[in-house]
Amino acid sequence: MQAQVLPERLLDFAWIPSLEGRLQALASQAEPEDWRPQNASNSYPHPILRNYIMRTYTRLAEEQKIVFSVNQDRACFNTGLVTPNQEPLFAVFGPNPNRDQGYPPWMFLGWYRRGQRELNEFQALPDLAHYFDDSSVLVLDTGKELRVNIEHIIEQTPRERFPREYRSQENFALINMLDGAISAAKDRVRRNYKVAIPQYYRGQVQLLLPLCLSDPRKADLALVLEIHQGYYRASTCLTLDMAYNNARQLVRPDRDWLQP
Repeated sequence: MQAQVLPERLLDFAWIPSLEGRLQALASQAEPEDWRPQNASNSYPHPILRNYIMRTYTRLAEEQKIVFSVNQDRACFNTGLVTPNQEPLFAVFGPNPNRDQGYPPWMFLGWYRRGQRELNEFQALPDLAHYFDDSSVLVLDTGKELRVNIEHIIEQTPRERFPREYRSQENFALINMLDGAISAAKDRVRRNYKVAIPQYYRGQVQLLLPLCLSDPRKADLALVLEIHQGYYRASTCLTLDMAYNNARQLVRPDRDWLQP
């Protein structure tokens, strides 16, 4: 059967009535996890989970891992989440009765555990999203050079990402501050390579390092490292919320410095 051309966005693929309530249900069914950011306010009750599901669908659509039943009257994808008993959770959809009126073709039906009868209509259950072929990209190679152009980083990082007290500072002051924070991050990752946390962004795996601007025990920003064949290049800085959202798509980050 020829592969279907799937919409890039989940909300173009399916109508999800009471979306926030559905996300709350998923959070209740899945292994306990804090899906609310601590570093910034957000209008959604579970913004990290919302972002995770939307991006997971997009990746699965790219990989053609949305599975359809034999009768083509059900669709399903693997959320990548599990219950407290480690049973995978799947999103299931049925035909949208309003699809001929310009609405998405599918309608969300529910989240289901692997053993539930609602999944019996699928000959094979869909696989997880896949983000990398070489697992070495998940770990920082401390033997590689880390190239940093602080002036470029300041130019590429919007000021609103910095803590409020640093946004109005002149460039030269930020350069000195970032220089010290980046040097400390380099030393920290040399002592413990696990400090570098992988994130998935625009089709590639990158690494994140903590930047502590005022308190060495607390990260204020995440430095993004782009992976090249022979070295790493520091490209920009993210807020901790942005970094956690990107990192969570791959795996639940270690809480050493990056927290929701």
